[in-house]
Amino acid sequence: MNRLAIFQASGWLLAASGVAIAAPQPQPQPLPCPAAPAEMACIPGGWFVRGSRRQKNERPVMRVFVQTFLLDRYEVTNADYRACIKAGRCRRAGPNYRGFSAPRQPIVGVNWYDARDYCRYRAGRLPSEAEWERAARGDDGDRYPWGNRRPSCRLAVIKAARINGCGRGKTWPVGSRPPQRYGLYDMAGNSWEWVADWYSPNYHICGAACAGVNPKGPCGGADECPGYRRKIVKGGSWYWPGDDARGARRRPHVPANRPFHHFGFRCARSLPANR
Repeated sequence: MNRLAIFQASGWLLAASGVAIAAPQPQPQPLPCPAAPAEMACIPGGWFVRGSRRQKNERPVMRVFVQTFLLDRYEVTNADYRACIKAGRCRRAGPNYRGFSAPRQPIVGVNWYDARDYCRYRAGRLPSEAEWERAARGDDGDRYPWGNRRPSCRLAVIKAARINGCGRGKTWPVGSRPPQRYGLYDMAGNSWEWVADWYSPNYHICGAACAGVNPKGPCGGADECPGYRRKIVKGGSWYWPGDDARGARRRPHVPANRPFHHFGFRCARSLPANR
């Protein structure tokens, strides 16, 4: 961890001269986990290691804090999304491939706005990138949701031995692999997942919006952000090898999903005391 990251993580500001010029702020306290709805898991708040040195856009490694929140245990399914369409709250969207539309397969082929609207229908929101990464990596910044072991088809639906989808060439029903950290499923593989944040080339360029307590990225992840064109998807998919399923991996794409990709999502919810 470089000097800037160390000082940001501890709450100090670092002047151009290299001198620390501000006192550390009071440490935030995580809220206790409540009883969560059956479809959601509570992700305990705290400091965690965010980022990696593996790719330039994942740097610098630093500790950030996210407050306790709820996150869907499973990726949103085709059946879930169809219920939103039926309720008149979601636009028709979905896969362009055959074999991807079974009720328990994850919905893919939605744009960022579709994902946002669905989560609002559920009285939730998209998770921030920091929240998503906290849920995938835990306190210490493990590489994958299960730890640091290399990915395999026993652990995640990925491209393996040059075959997509662990031999099926498509997504699997959600929860086909064992539960991972915090009782979540498919945080690695199966479907890329939209998060709320706008993409910046690295966390240093992003600055204060990507550091400290409850970072939400440029413009707080708002629907529009002058100067920013792309949102972020996380987690890899059936179509990509295991390295793309790392928790730190950041893939940018335009929120309108043009050109079209088969991205999915899951929803988050803030605790009442943290709204």
